[in-house]
Amino acid sequence: MTAQNFTPKPYTKSVENGSFTWSSPSNIALVKYWGKKEHQIPENPSISFTLDNCKTTTTLSFVKKKNEDKEYSFDVYLDGEKKDDFKPKIETFFKRIEGYLPFLKEYYFKIETSNTFPHSSGIASSASGMSALALCLLSVESELSSEIDDVFFIQKASFLARLGSGSACRSLVGDLVVWGKHEAIDGSSDLLGVKYPYEVHQNFKNYQDTILLVDKGEKQVSSTIGHNLMNGHPFAQERFKQAHKNLSSLINVFKEGDLDTFIEIVESEALTLHAMMMTSIPYFILMKPNTLEIINKIWSFREKTGSKVCFTLDAGANVHVLYPENESEQVCEFINNELVAYCQNGHYISDRIGFGAKLL
Repeated sequence: MTAQNFTPKPYTKSVENGSFTWSSPSNIALVKYWGKKEHQIPENPSISFTLDNCKTTTTLSFVKKKNEDKEYSFDVYLDGEKKDDFKPKIETFFKRIEGYLPFLKEYYFKIETSNTFPHSSGIASSASGMSALALCLLSVESELSSEIDDVFFIQKASFLARLGSGSACRSLVGDLVVWGKHEAIDGSSDLLGVKYPYEVHQNFKNYQDTILLVDKGEKQVSSTIGHNLMNGHPFAQERFKQAHKNLSSLINVFKEGDLDTFIEIVESEALTLHAMMMTSIPYFILMKPNTLEIINKIWSFREKTGSKVCFTLDAGANVHVLYPENESEQVCEFINNELVAYCQNGHYISDRIGFGAKLL
């Protein structure tokens, strides 16, 4: 499959106006994507859990323009409030995808979006937001073309979402999604996310994720800047090799239900991500003191109880606490008794592994 597969033939139908609403979840990477080439191509493959409660709902309303101007025409609203500061990112997205959706300048779009979690706080709002928008736009194309079946619809939506935010291509389906070519995973691609194709042990079904909101503010460094810091990074090539190796190891972990090795890989990946930022030029420390307190509490609890609870991090201070469903009661008690105190205003989000985006 190449990018050319997603260039449409001339449209056979027309539509004057309409509206589509999609809900799309965030995701949490287990093997991290960090570093990219041109056109949002990842330097290494990644795999993620699709979340359930952390999601973006986007309504795209569209009206065909009467004049034939050559500009994009749209407005963006977050929780009912007009957000002109979002427009440059959306316009960049439109420029990247216009060759694959040639109708974009023919319509005025009203984009209304809302999140179930704090925007720009390290819970991958760009992943859920861009995937929801891509799905809405592809729904418009489905009105113009009779050649889009259900399988191709998801493939192209994932391809488009990637051009808005790399990790967005992992937010369309569940429950495990691979993005990036990996020699041991059939169907894996740098162009889009695919559902993990192999056996997954019952241990990983309905996995739980409690997100501890250590810092709900804007991220200190954008993901785009962070990825670019891998260009010329002294440890970049070894990091990319590590990601391939860890993803290879997870194939057997998922098959056998090996929670101990799962913990080792997932926590190592989280710490490596932050190590890359701490050793780049310029360098950043995105963890907060309370992030480290939580990590140490988790390690201590696991040692004392034999629990299979673990943590992972995105490019921010918040902590994703991962644990199997059969430990929910025990781990939730631990979180409430010992970890909530380290959250900003005591805030956290209880989530679990979900099954992808929905047309509403």
